Amino acid sequence: MREVVVFMAQRGFAVAAYRDAGEWRAEPLPPAMLADLGVLLQALRSQPIEGGPFVVACVDDEFFLIARLEGGRISLLLSDLTASVEYPLAEQAMTRLGEEPPDDDELDEVWPVGDLDLFSDLGLSEDEMEQILDDIDAYPDEMLDAIVERLGLGDTYTAASELAQAAR
Repeated sequence: MREVVVFMAQRGFAVAAYRDAGEWRAEPLPPAMLADLGVLLQALRSQPIEGGPFVVACVDDEFFLIARLEGGRISLLLSDLTASVEYPLAEQAMTRLGEEPPDDDELDEVWPVGDLDLFSDLGLSEDEMEQILDDIDAYPDEMLDAIVERLGLGDTYTAASELAQAAR
């Protein structure tokens, strides 16, 4: 007997951010990015390399994933490791990070996993990132808003994320 696995369509958005002549630019990405880390990383690698481009995927008001390219290295930050139990993108990120899925007794806690200092070269320290991610009352998209605002691309990111959400 053959097992058939069906994934529900994910709600959310994905955005690519990069620098062009020293200015931040952001573009909406297709919804396919919300379920496949390989596709998301392919979109990342297609961005201009100036300033360390990154992509974000915010899924179902549950979690976000940031992937950033620095030289030949890709850094990942997953906002909530428990998302790996239900969402393919989060599960794939955990696998790439070499992390184990959470145990049943850890499912009621929200823990980020990955590179908390992936934006330290842009002035967002690991401590500041932890403060943003520790806000248990904030939704993932609100956390992302705080991150990109701190990086100085709030308006361009907001426009791209709104376009990406409208495309759904």
